[in-house]
Order: sequence, then structure tokens, then C-alpha cells
Amino acid sequence: MIALRAQVIFRDVPAKLVGKAVTAPPRPTRIAPVPLTTLVARADARLVAAPENVQDLAATGATLRAQHVLPGDLFAALPGARVHGADFADAAITAGAIAVLTDEAGAARPAIRDSGIPVLVHDDPRGVLGSVAAWIYGEPSLRLAVLGVTGTSGKTTTTYMIEAGLKAAGHRTGLVGTVETRIAGERLASAFTTPEAPDLQALFAVMVERGVTHVPMEVSSHALALGRANGTRFAVGAFTNLSQDHLDFHPDMEDYFQSKALLFDGRSTTEVVCVDGEWGKRLVTPHTVSVASLDVADGEADWTATGVRTSRAGEQSFTVHGPDGLRLAVTLPIPGTFNVANALLAAACLHSAGVAPADIAAGLATVEVPGRMERVALGQEFTAVVDYAHKPAAVALALDAMRGRTDGRLIVVLGCGGDRDQAKRPLMGEAAARRSDLLIVTDDNPRSEDPAAIRAATREGALEVPESERGEVVEVGDRRAAIGTAVDRAEPGDVVVIAGKGHETGQEIDGVVHPFSDHDELRAAIWARLEKGAR
Repeated sequence: MIALRAQVIFRDVPAKLVGKAVTAPPRPTRIAPVPLTTLVARADARLVAAPENVQDLAATGATLRAQHVLPGDLFAALPGARVHGADFADAAITAGAIAVLTDEAGAARPAIRDSGIPVLVHDDPRGVLGSVAAWIYGEPSLRLAVLGVTGTSGKTTTTYMIEAGLKAAGHRTGLVGTVETRIAGERLASAFTTPEAPDLQALFAVMVERGVTHVPMEVSSHALALGRANGTRFAVGAFTNLSQDHLDFHPDMEDYFQSKALLFDGRSTTEVVCVDGEWGKRLVTPHTVSVASLDVADGEADWTATGVRTSRAGEQSFTVHGPDGLRLAVTLPIPGTFNVANALLAAACLHSAGVAPADIAAGLATVEVPGRMERVALGQEFTAVVDYAHKPAAVALALDAMRGRTDGRLIVVLGCGGDRDQAKRPLMGEAAARRSDLLIVTDDNPRSEDPAAIRAATREGALEVPESERGEVVEVGDRRAAIGTAVDRAEPGDVVVIAGKGHETGQEIDGVVHPFSDHDELRAAIWARLEKGAR
């Protein structure tokens, strides 16, 4: 057991912990030990099996994964859907955990009950874990400007836009999201849109150590519902939109919305909300900063856009209108009217964080978002785009945006993921079929499900669209072959959209993730076409 020491601990964090957020999240190197008794009191937990020297014990880290425990850690043994974290307590204690945070059921398991180390018992250990981890790591979000973005679509794009504006203003940034996590330019892979609570607090502490001042962060409904964002103070909390998704996790849309609404329960100093939809309007209070990309009456929103123009290449220009007569000419290098809404939301967040208007415009003009309306241009005479659209509303918006960029045909490759919301599959098929001249139904990440059954559900939705209102629908199960088919059938002036996986670099089949990148496969198919002399 580790005795309390007054000085800061300088931890030699193993190199394997740096840069691998999936298997071993980064830890700060300078940690002031927090007395275990302080954690018990602040968490309002019940201390069980306290040894005589409990006053001398202090925590220097926290984790809910036994394989990541370092000496001095508080191990959180949480109840799960299939197993209880208490079943892994032996490994955690062997690795050096000084105490366990768990519920009554976990405390009763022999591995914990007979361990001889202190046990913090709480009715909701998952709910309190974020705050406990924040206390251990020195409440790092209080020393950062964390700008959280939630919503169904647009989280990634909006956080990249915010980051671009912050960089234009000269700030040292972090980034937390679906595509990647970055600490002052160093890239880490992302396991979740929002990391588990102790990993997130440790990550923030590392950012503080490395001089980061501002952190744009995606905040998923899972993270809010499961307490991953607990213990985090947000300088700005922002809402994009809400449409059907994740109904494999949430019982209905109202529950989904209520999870998103947790970002606006007082944990965000400034709340910025897009009111284009009814869900956003429900979040508005007298103190909300409102954003509207659709036509609204004068004064109904704090931030609006006028004069939207789109070039043939997809670049958009418009005027942003903000508080106190602010007017800002913006050029946005990515297409889609929904990205005007994302840019307005980002501008409002940046303004709330004190970024100058000129820097906001400069950042938006240079933003690049991996796998979001990402063009692959190798000299071919048709437009080719990779997009992450993987829910009905996102598919519709993406294809509507690309339809406006062509006088030719719109060719779409689309699949649906397995072990996820099954109800959205026919809806995605229907949305794609209505907007495309050729829809190629293929596999996405079938995971543990039968790929043919997933394709059948997607195709069923597509074929329910009357033939006069849709284009051709074909099925090509192999995703690589489907992308090749789309490229082979493209003619000059057409637009090819590969939808669903975006930035992802793997395809999960029967529990195995195989290397696969839509971007790389699309490039390869276009090169093959060009080598044959076709343009």
C-alpha cells in the first residue's frame, strides 16, 4: 500500500501508455496524491474494510480496467451488462490498486470482500467515478477551456471547425472525438467518441501538463448517460441537432434527447444551441446563445447566415450575423447546407470563448475534416466523395448536398452496421434510393450479424420507394467490389458517394476488425480506372 506523501509524485509512465488510447490511455507524470479519506467524503461513499493506516493512504490515479492499473490507483469495479468489474479485482490489486470503488454487489464478491484493501461503496459508482477521477487528477477541466459539442450529426465537423478557429487565434489545442484524440498536435487513436471517465480526466491532466489551453470535444449520448463526462466543467456546451440513431441503446427518441440534454444541466458555463429543429428549441433558456441556419424572423436567433453561395467545387461563401451587429464574411471549403449550420455553431462557440471574428473566419476557411465530405480527386472526370453518413437524416443531407453539385448521375454506395439500431436500416435505404440514380447496397461493419440479412433490410427500404421516384438499386456484398462497381459505372460529370464509414480504417466481421479504408479503396479503384485509360 502507498502511504500519503506531501510532495508531488513524478511518475515514470510506461511508453506503451502514450499514443494508444484504445489499450492504454496516457497518464500525467506529475500527480499530487489525494488522501483516500478525502475521496470517501467527497464522493459520499461508505468506507468498508478500512485498515488502521487508512489515514496514510492516497490515490495517484484511477481506472476501471484492471489491465491498466498502476501502483497507487483507485480501481473502479463497475457493474456491467454481462460481467461485474469486481470479478477482475484480483488482477487490479496485484497490479498495485490501493482501494476499490464499487457498489454493494461488487463489495460482496470474494475477490473484493477478502482482499484486505479499503473499499468505497456507492449506490452509483459509475455516476460518481468521473468526479472522483477529476479530484484525483487535480480537476484539470477547470484549467482548460473545454468546448463540448453534442447532437446526432455534425459533432466531428463542428469540433474540427472550432479547433481551426482556436489555432488561427494562436491557442494551443487538444481535441477529443470520434476520429482521433490530439494533445498539442500529437495524435492518439480514439476508442470511443468520448473516453471513459477516468481516462478522460487523465487525458485532460496530460493536456494541462503539455500547455494545452482549449479543448474542442465531442460528447456522445452514451457518454452523458453513462457518466463519462461527469466531473468535467465545460466552458461551452453546444448542440447540433437530433435525429434517429442509437435506438439500440436508448429505448426511444425522448430518452435519447434527455441524455443529450444533460450537457445543459448546468455543467456548461455558456450554452450554444442550434434551433433549426424542434429538439434544439426545447433546450433554449433565457441565457442560451441560439444559432439558426434556416430562415428565421429577425431577432429569433443570435447567430444567422445570409447570402449562401456554393461554387461548382462545393466551396461555400456566406455572411455570418452575430450579436451586437457583428457581420463576418465566411468562406467554407466543404459543401452541404448542414455545414453552414455547423459553421455557425462553431463561430458562436468560438466567439463565446473570446476568439476574434477575423480568426474565426480564418479558421473556417482552412478547416479539413477526415471522412466528412472528403473529396478524392486524382484527375478523374467525375466527383468522388467519402462521407461518414450512417443514419437516415445524415444520408439524406449528404446526398442532397451532392445532388446540387452535378448535372450527371448520383451514384451511392451504402451499407448499415450490425449490432446497432436495426430500425434505421430500411430508413437509410429509403433515403439513399430516393436521392440516387444508382444505389449499391453493400456491407458496412456486420459485426456479429449475418451481412446478407442487414443488406436485405437496407434493400427492402430502398425498394419500397416507388420505381418512378428512385434510381436503380443493386446489391454487391463485398464492400471493396461495391466501391469498384461505383467507380467503373461512373461517367464524366457524375458524383460518386461512398457513405457510412468515413474516417474508419477497419471493417468488423465476426469479432475481427479487418483493415479497410473507404478513402484508400476509392483511391485504388480510381487509379485502376485511370490506368486503363478511362477518365
